[in-house]
Amino acid sequence: MSATADRKVVLVTRKTRLEELLARYHSLAQARFYLEHLGADITDYQREHDTYLAAREQVAAVLSRYLRRQVVDRQFLPNFLFGPEDIVVALGQDGLVANTMKYLNGQPLLGVNPDPARHDGVLLPFKVGDLARVLAEAMQDRRPARPVTMARAELSDQQVLYAVNDFFIGPRSHTSARYEIQLGARSEVQSSSGVIVSTGLGSTAWLKSIVTGARAIAQPDGGAEAAYQPLPWDTDRLVFAVREPFPSRASQATLVYGNVPRGEQIVLRSLMPETGVIFSDGIEADFLQFNAGTEARIGVAERSGQLVQ
Repeated sequence: MSATADRKVVLVTRKTRLEELLARYHSLAQARFYLEHLGADITDYQREHDTYLAAREQVAAVLSRYLRRQVVDRQFLPNFLFGPEDIVVALGQDGLVANTMKYLNGQPLLGVNPDPARHDGVLLPFKVGDLARVLAEAMQDRRPARPVTMARAELSDQQVLYAVNDFFIGPRSHTSARYEIQLGARSEVQSSSGVIVSTGLGSTAWLKSIVTGARAIAQPDGGAEAAYQPLPWDTDRLVFAVREPFPSRASQATLVYGNVPRGEQIVLRSLMPETGVIFSDGIEADFLQFNAGTEARIGVAERSGQLVQ
Protein backbone atom coordinates (compact mmCIF):
# COMPACT_ATOMS: atom_id res chain seq x y z
CA MET A 1 0.00 0.00 0.00
CA SER A 2 1.01 3.59 -0.53
CA ALA A 3 1.96 6.01 2.17
CA THR A 4 -0.87 7.57 4.13
CA ALA A 5 -0.56 10.91 2.35
CA ASP A 6 -1.16 9.28 -1.03
CA ARG A 7 -4.40 7.54 -0.09
CA LYS A 8 -7.80 9.04 -0.71
CA VAL A 9 -10.76 8.79 1.65
CA VAL A 10 -14.16 8.46 -0.02
CA LEU A 11 -17.25 9.17 2.07
CA VAL A 12 -20.47 7.58 0.80
CA THR A 13 -23.68 9.20 2.03
CA ARG A 14 -27.38 8.81 1.36
CA LYS A 15 -30.41 11.07 1.31
CA THR A 16 -32.61 10.99 4.36
CA ARG A 17 -36.31 10.21 4.10
CA LEU A 18 -37.03 13.90 4.62
CA GLU A 19 -34.68 14.90 1.80
CA GLU A 20 -36.42 12.44 -0.50
CA LEU A 21 -39.79 13.94 0.42
CA LEU A 22 -38.47 17.45 -0.19
CA ALA A 23 -37.18 16.40 -3.60
CA ARG A 24 -40.65 15.14 -4.42
CA TYR A 25 -42.80 17.89 -2.91
CA HIS A 26 -40.35 20.84 -3.17
CA SER A 27 -41.06 22.33 0.27
CA LEU A 28 -41.26 21.29 3.90
CA ALA A 29 -44.85 22.56 4.11
CA GLN A 30 -45.95 20.41 1.19
CA ALA A 31 -44.16 17.38 2.62
CA ARG A 32 -45.81 17.92 6.00
CA PHE A 33 -49.23 18.28 4.35
CA TYR A 34 -48.69 15.02 2.45
CA LEU A 35 -47.75 13.07 5.57
CA GLU A 36 -50.48 14.55 7.73
CA HIS A 37 -53.03 13.81 5.02
CA LEU A 38 -52.05 10.15 5.41
CA GLY A 39 -52.28 10.38 9.18
CA ALA A 40 -48.50 10.33 9.68
CA ASP A 41 -46.29 12.68 11.68
CA ILE A 42 -43.28 14.43 10.17
CA THR A 43 -41.57 14.69 13.56
CA ASP A 44 -39.75 11.37 13.25
CA TYR A 45 -38.61 12.25 9.72
CA GLN A 46 -37.22 15.55 11.00
CA ARG A 47 -35.50 13.92 13.97
CA GLU A 48 -33.86 11.31 11.75
CA HIS A 49 -32.79 14.03 9.31
CA ASP A 50 -31.26 16.24 12.00
CA THR A 51 -29.37 13.32 13.54
CA TYR A 52 -27.95 12.25 10.18
CA LEU A 53 -26.87 15.79 9.26
CA ALA A 54 -25.13 16.19 12.60
CA ALA A 55 -23.31 12.88 12.07
CA ARG A 56 -22.35 13.89 8.54
CA GLU A 57 -20.85 17.15 9.82
CA GLN A 58 -18.79 15.30 12.43
CA VAL A 59 -17.54 12.84 9.83
CA ALA A 60 -16.68 15.69 7.45
CA ALA A 61 -14.64 17.32 10.21
CA VAL A 62 -12.61 14.11 10.61
CA LEU A 63 -12.08 13.80 6.86
CA SER A 64 -10.93 17.44 6.64
CA ARG A 65 -7.63 16.31 8.19
CA TYR A 66 -6.81 14.40 5.01
CA LEU A 67 -5.62 16.12 1.86
CA ARG A 68 -7.30 13.69 -0.51
CA ARG A 69 -11.00 13.20 0.19
CA GLN A 70 -14.22 12.99 -1.76
CA VAL A 71 -17.94 12.68 -0.99
CA VAL A 72 -20.33 10.70 -3.19
CA ASP A 73 -24.06 10.13 -2.79
CA ARG A 74 -25.36 6.57 -3.06
CA GLN A 75 -27.27 7.30 -6.28
CA PHE A 76 -23.99 7.96 -8.12
CA LEU A 77 -22.22 4.76 -7.05
CA PRO A 78 -22.90 2.83 -10.29
CA ASN A 79 -20.86 5.40 -12.25
CA PHE A 80 -18.24 6.27 -9.63
CA LEU A 81 -14.67 5.05 -10.10
CA PHE A 82 -12.89 4.09 -6.89
CA GLY A 83 -9.10 4.15 -6.84
CA PRO A 84 -7.33 0.86 -6.02
CA GLU A 85 -5.96 2.24 -2.74
CA ASP A 86 -8.94 4.31 -1.62
CA ILE A 87 -10.34 3.88 1.87
CA VAL A 88 -14.12 4.06 1.85
CA VAL A 89 -16.41 5.23 4.65
CA ALA A 90 -20.14 4.51 4.42
CA LEU A 91 -22.34 6.62 6.70
CA GLY A 92 -25.85 5.25 6.84
CA GLN A 93 -27.89 2.12 7.30
CA ASP A 94 -26.61 -1.43 6.80
CA GLY A 95 -27.99 -1.39 3.27
CA LEU A 96 -25.67 1.47 2.33
CA VAL A 97 -22.66 -0.64 3.27
CA ALA A 98 -23.83 -3.48 1.02
CA ASN A 99 -24.71 -1.05 -1.79
CA THR A 100 -21.21 0.42 -1.58
CA MET A 101 -19.29 -2.82 -1.22
CA LYS A 102 -20.50 -4.29 -4.50
CA TYR A 103 -18.73 -1.50 -6.41
CA LEU A 104 -15.41 -2.08 -4.62
CA ASN A 105 -12.58 -4.39 -5.53
CA GLY A 106 -10.83 -5.12 -2.26
CA GLN A 107 -10.71 -1.56 -0.91
CA PRO A 108 -11.25 -1.44 2.87
CA LEU A 109 -14.75 -0.28 3.83
CA LEU A 110 -15.67 1.29 7.17
CA GLY A 111 -19.34 1.20 8.13
CA VAL A 112 -20.27 4.08 10.47
CA ASN A 113 -23.59 4.12 12.31
CA PRO A 114 -25.02 7.67 12.35
CA ASP A 115 -27.90 6.80 14.69
CA PRO A 116 -27.31 3.73 16.93
CA ALA A 117 -30.72 4.22 18.57
CA ARG A 118 -32.38 3.72 15.18
CA HIS A 119 -30.18 1.29 13.22
CA ASP A 120 -29.20 -2.23 14.29
CA GLY A 121 -25.84 -1.78 12.61
CA VAL A 122 -24.88 -5.36 11.73
CA LEU A 123 -22.58 -3.91 9.06
CA LEU A 124 -21.90 -0.72 11.02
CA PRO A 125 -19.36 -1.62 13.72
CA PHE A 126 -18.31 1.98 14.39
CA LYS A 127 -19.94 5.06 15.87
CA VAL A 128 -19.16 8.53 14.62
CA GLY A 129 -16.90 9.15 17.61
CA ASP A 130 -14.76 6.14 16.67
CA LEU A 131 -13.97 7.33 13.17
CA ALA A 132 -10.92 9.52 13.78
CA ARG A 133 -9.03 6.71 15.53
CA VAL A 134 -10.21 3.88 13.29
CA LEU A 135 -9.57 5.76 10.05
CA ALA A 136 -6.06 6.71 11.12
CA GLU A 137 -5.29 3.05 11.87
CA ALA A 138 -6.88 1.87 8.62
CA MET A 139 -4.76 4.35 6.69
CA GLN A 140 -1.70 2.51 8.02
CA ASP A 141 -3.24 -0.96 7.43
CA ARG A 142 -3.42 -1.58 11.16
CA ARG A 143 -7.09 -2.59 11.27
CA PRO A 144 -8.32 -6.13 10.56
CA ALA A 145 -10.91 -6.58 7.83
CA ARG A 146 -13.63 -9.21 7.68
CA PRO A 147 -13.92 -10.85 4.24
CA VAL A 148 -17.38 -10.94 2.66
CA THR A 149 -18.09 -13.34 -0.20
CA MET A 150 -19.65 -11.67 -3.24
CA ALA A 151 -21.58 -13.06 -6.21
CA ARG A 152 -21.04 -12.33 -9.90
CA ALA A 153 -23.50 -12.49 -12.78
CA GLU A 154 -22.29 -12.39 -16.36
CA LEU A 155 -24.58 -12.27 -19.38
CA SER A 156 -23.94 -13.79 -22.78
CA ASP A 157 -23.12 -10.28 -24.09
CA GLN A 158 -20.37 -9.91 -21.40
CA GLN A 159 -22.27 -7.46 -19.18
CA VAL A 160 -21.37 -8.04 -15.52
CA LEU A 161 -23.06 -7.22 -12.21
CA TYR A 162 -21.90 -7.99 -8.66
CA ALA A 163 -23.91 -8.65 -5.51
CA VAL A 164 -23.07 -8.52 -1.81
CA ASN A 165 -26.39 -9.87 -0.52
CA ASP A 166 -28.24 -11.44 -3.43
CA PHE A 167 -29.36 -11.38 -7.02
CA PHE A 168 -32.96 -11.31 -8.15
CA ILE A 169 -33.64 -12.81 -11.56
CA GLY A 170 -37.17 -12.42 -12.83
CA PRO A 171 -39.83 -10.03 -14.13
CA ARG A 172 -39.75 -6.30 -13.53
CA SER A 173 -43.50 -6.32 -12.80
CA HIS A 174 -45.73 -8.73 -10.87
CA THR A 175 -45.98 -11.27 -13.65
CA SER A 176 -44.57 -14.77 -14.06
CA ALA A 177 -40.96 -15.28 -15.00
CA ARG A 178 -40.24 -17.94 -17.63
CA TYR A 179 -36.73 -19.29 -18.04
CA GLU A 180 -34.61 -22.40 -18.25
CA ILE A 181 -32.48 -23.12 -15.18
CA GLN A 182 -29.40 -25.34 -15.16
CA LEU A 183 -27.11 -26.51 -12.36
CA GLY A 184 -24.54 -29.07 -13.34
CA ALA A 185 -26.21 -31.82 -15.39
CA ARG A 186 -29.72 -30.91 -14.21
CA SER A 187 -31.89 -28.45 -16.11
CA GLU A 188 -35.57 -27.64 -16.52
CA VAL A 189 -37.94 -24.96 -17.75
CA GLN A 190 -39.65 -23.08 -14.95
CA SER A 191 -42.42 -20.57 -14.35
CA SER A 192 -42.13 -18.65 -11.08
CA SER A 193 -42.07 -15.21 -9.53
CA GLY A 194 -38.27 -15.16 -9.85
CA VAL A 195 -35.06 -16.67 -8.55
CA ILE A 196 -32.93 -15.46 -5.64
CA VAL A 197 -29.20 -16.28 -5.59
CA SER A 198 -27.75 -15.40 -2.19
CA THR A 199 -24.33 -14.98 -0.61
CA GLY A 200 -23.53 -15.86 2.99
CA LEU A 201 -24.24 -12.28 4.05
CA GLY A 202 -27.51 -12.33 2.13
CA SER A 203 -28.56 -15.54 3.86
CA THR A 204 -29.61 -13.37 6.81
CA ALA A 205 -31.99 -11.34 4.62
CA TRP A 206 -34.17 -12.20 1.58
CA LEU A 207 -33.13 -15.86 1.48
CA LYS A 208 -34.05 -16.25 5.14
CA SER A 209 -37.57 -14.96 4.50
CA ILE A 210 -38.05 -17.38 1.57
CA VAL A 211 -36.79 -20.43 3.45
CA THR A 212 -38.61 -19.53 6.67
CA GLY A 213 -41.89 -19.06 4.79
CA ALA A 214 -41.51 -22.38 2.97
CA ARG A 215 -40.72 -24.22 6.19
CA ALA A 216 -43.64 -22.57 7.96
CA ILE A 217 -45.97 -23.90 5.26
CA ALA A 218 -44.44 -27.37 5.56
CA GLN A 219 -44.43 -27.19 9.39
CA PRO A 220 -47.64 -25.35 10.33
CA ASP A 221 -47.19 -26.25 14.01
CA GLY A 222 -44.17 -23.95 14.32
CA GLY A 223 -40.43 -24.31 14.63
CA ALA A 224 -39.60 -23.17 11.10
CA GLU A 225 -37.79 -19.99 12.12
CA ALA A 226 -35.71 -21.67 14.81
CA ALA A 227 -34.53 -24.30 12.32
CA TYR A 228 -32.98 -21.81 9.95
CA GLN A 229 -29.23 -21.22 10.21
CA PRO A 230 -27.64 -18.44 8.12
CA LEU A 231 -24.28 -19.00 6.45
CA PRO A 232 -20.98 -17.35 7.43
CA TRP A 233 -20.26 -14.11 5.57
CA ASP A 234 -17.18 -15.65 3.95
CA THR A 235 -18.79 -18.95 2.95
CA ASP A 236 -17.37 -20.36 -0.28
CA ARG A 237 -20.71 -20.97 -1.97
CA LEU A 238 -23.95 -19.34 -3.01
CA VAL A 239 -27.48 -20.55 -2.32
CA PHE A 240 -30.35 -20.23 -4.79
CA ALA A 241 -34.08 -20.42 -4.16
CA VAL A 242 -36.94 -20.26 -6.66
CA ARG A 243 -39.86 -18.11 -5.52
CA GLU A 244 -43.32 -19.64 -5.95
CA PRO A 245 -42.44 -22.24 -8.62
CA PHE A 246 -45.47 -23.33 -10.66
CA PRO A 247 -45.49 -26.84 -12.15
CA SER A 248 -47.51 -27.30 -15.33
CA ARG A 249 -47.43 -29.16 -18.64
CA ALA A 250 -44.83 -26.69 -19.85
CA SER A 251 -42.85 -26.07 -16.64
CA GLN A 252 -41.24 -28.11 -13.87
CA ALA A 253 -40.51 -27.42 -10.22
CA THR A 254 -37.86 -29.82 -8.97
CA LEU A 255 -34.71 -27.68 -9.24
CA VAL A 256 -35.91 -25.05 -6.77
CA TYR A 257 -33.24 -24.86 -4.04
CA GLY A 258 -29.56 -25.68 -3.80
CA ASN A 259 -25.93 -24.67 -3.48
CA VAL A 260 -23.51 -23.22 -6.03
CA PRO A 261 -19.95 -23.94 -4.82
CA ARG A 262 -17.03 -21.75 -5.85
CA GLY A 263 -15.89 -22.70 -9.32
CA GLU A 264 -19.38 -23.72 -10.42
CA GLN A 265 -22.20 -21.63 -11.85
CA ILE A 266 -25.94 -21.65 -12.01
CA VAL A 267 -27.12 -20.87 -15.54
CA LEU A 268 -30.43 -19.22 -16.45
CA ARG A 269 -31.72 -18.66 -19.99
CA SER A 270 -34.54 -16.17 -20.39
CA LEU A 271 -37.78 -17.17 -22.10
CA MET A 272 -39.39 -13.78 -21.44
CA PRO A 273 -39.92 -11.51 -24.47
CA GLU A 274 -39.69 -8.41 -22.28
CA THR A 275 -39.60 -7.11 -18.65
CA GLY A 276 -36.94 -9.63 -17.59
CA VAL A 277 -34.30 -8.16 -15.26
CA ILE A 278 -31.41 -9.04 -12.99
CA PHE A 279 -30.63 -6.69 -10.11
CA SER A 280 -28.62 -7.04 -6.93
CA ASP A 281 -28.95 -6.03 -3.29
CA GLY A 282 -32.42 -4.56 -3.77
CA ILE A 283 -31.28 -1.75 -6.08
CA GLU A 284 -33.74 -2.04 -8.97
CA ALA A 285 -32.40 1.07 -10.72
CA ASP A 286 -29.06 -0.65 -11.42
CA PHE A 287 -30.09 -3.70 -13.44
CA LEU A 288 -29.28 -5.90 -16.40
CA GLN A 289 -31.96 -6.70 -18.95
CA PHE A 290 -32.79 -10.41 -19.01
CA ASN A 291 -35.02 -10.92 -22.01
CA ALA A 292 -35.52 -13.77 -24.48
CA GLY A 293 -32.28 -15.30 -25.73
CA THR A 294 -30.13 -13.94 -22.89
CA GLU A 295 -28.10 -16.35 -20.82
CA ALA A 296 -26.87 -15.48 -17.31
CA ARG A 297 -24.11 -17.36 -15.49
CA ILE A 298 -23.94 -16.72 -11.75
CA GLY A 299 -21.27 -17.89 -9.34
CA VAL A 300 -19.00 -16.85 -6.49
CA ALA A 301 -17.17 -13.67 -7.49
CA GLU A 302 -13.41 -13.53 -8.00
CA ARG A 303 -13.27 -10.65 -5.50
CA SER A 304 -14.59 -10.21 -1.99
CA GLY A 305 -15.62 -7.33 0.21
CA GLN A 306 -13.34 -6.14 3.03
CA LEU A 307 -15.32 -4.77 6.00
CA VAL A 308 -13.00 -3.07 8.47
CA GLN A 309 -13.47 -4.26 12.07
